[in-house]
Amino acid sequence: MLTPVSDGPAVVACNSCRSSAGSGARLVAALRAMQARDPRFSGIAVQEMPCLFACSEGCTIHIRAPGKIGYVLGRFTPDADAARAILEYSAHHAASEDGAVPFELWPEGVKGHFITRTPPPGFVAE
Repeated sequence: MLTPVSDGPAVVACNSCRSSAGSGARLVAALRAMQARDPRFSGIAVQEMPCLFACSEGCTIHIRAPGKIGYVLGRFTPDADAARAILEYSAHHAASEDGAVPFELWPEGVKGHFITRTPPPGFVAE
C-alpha cells in the first residue's frame, strides 16, 4: 500500500480529487509543468497519491520536509497560478529551519488555503 519516495522537501498532491472531473490530476500536471519551467523549484519533489481524505476541500496538497512542520492546503484551482504559489511556498518551507514560513513570505495564492499543520515524527509544535 505504501510506495517509497524521496524523503526530501516535497509537495504531495491528491491526484484523484473529485471536486471536478480530473482536477487533482490537472493540479499535478500544473505543478510539474511549473517545476520544469522554473529552476527555483528543482529541489522540491512533486509527488502524487490517490486521495488525501480532504475531499470537501478539493485540490488538496501536503507540503512536507524532514524534521519540519508539514501543511495540508486545499481549495485550489488546478492551474499555473496555483502551482506557482504552492511551489513558491514550498521553497520557503524547505529553506526554513522548522517549517514555519514568515507570513510576509507567503505567496498571495496560498493565503486562505491552509487546512491543517502536521508535526514531524517525534515532535509537536509549540
